[in-house]
Amino acid sequence: MKNDFDWGLARSFLAALEHGSLLGAARALRASQPTIGRHIAELESQLGVTLFERTGRGLLPTAMALQLAESARAMEAGALALARRATGAQSAEAGSVRITASQPVACYLLPAVLAQLRAELPDIQVELVASNAVANLLRREADIALRMVAPDQATLVARRIGRVTLGTYAHRDYLRRRGTPREPADLLGHELVGSDRNEDILQGFADFGLPVQREQFQLRTDDLVVYWQAVRAGLGIGFVADFLARTDPAVVPVLPMLKIPPLPLWLAVHREVRANRRIRAVYDFLAQAVPRVL
Repeated sequence: MKNDFDWGLARSFLAALEHGSLLGAARALRASQPTIGRHIAELESQLGVTLFERTGRGLLPTAMALQLAESARAMEAGALALARRATGAQSAEAGSVRITASQPVACYLLPAVLAQLRAELPDIQVELVASNAVANLLRREADIALRMVAPDQATLVARRIGRVTLGTYAHRDYLRRRGTPREPADLLGHELVGSDRNEDILQGFADFGLPVQREQFQLRTDDLVVYWQAVRAGLGIGFVADFLARTDPAVVPVLPMLKIPPLPLWLAVHREVRANRRIRAVYDFLAQAVPRVL
């Protein structure tokens, strides 16, 4: 690697990695597509590695690109923190910011992130609303929202900051009692934790060609925290976010071949309040910190 490595190229690299194309990266950074392409080529030259394979469907990151991504994100986070401190942003950003997120994200993912936020922006107080309902940012029910669906209101700005991967999990005690399923069809003979009115899990079974009815769920709940606690208690096999399952080593994955489509995680804010320095500081911090904990 050359000694005059340009650290600023990492920003274009991360945008291309996140959006999967030069066009998407250019739009996100408000730059031209040739500029992003030139940055990627220059970074590859400076590092002496290939970061992306160019395909007809966009950019496919190489194994080396995925290895470098964590360091690049840490670099970007450090640069943002340095810029905030250098401009005296902390004293200018005192006040409260209201954040809304789904219950699992608010209860299990955000606390560690907010502890980091507290250390970096100590003058900001956070109001955290744990709700599975999509809060209406237009009515200012929250300043910032973490959502699994992209908002469709034109006055909102949304950024996809990551994806929530899902898996099939059960408590060790349940598997000792009932045995471990070896293939997806074996689930029909097991106790299942399912949803009540929400039909996402039923639709998932249907997509895999498994004829499951709501009555086959031994426990039904649409409260995602209750759902997780039911799986932890050994009531049956359930489908939960991987970041949630990692919080309890007694809950183990089953049926790794059962690929559940991940959910995109969006960070949304009202276009007007994005100009507020306090809200923008929290928005930028979450955009960097949440993907790392995912």
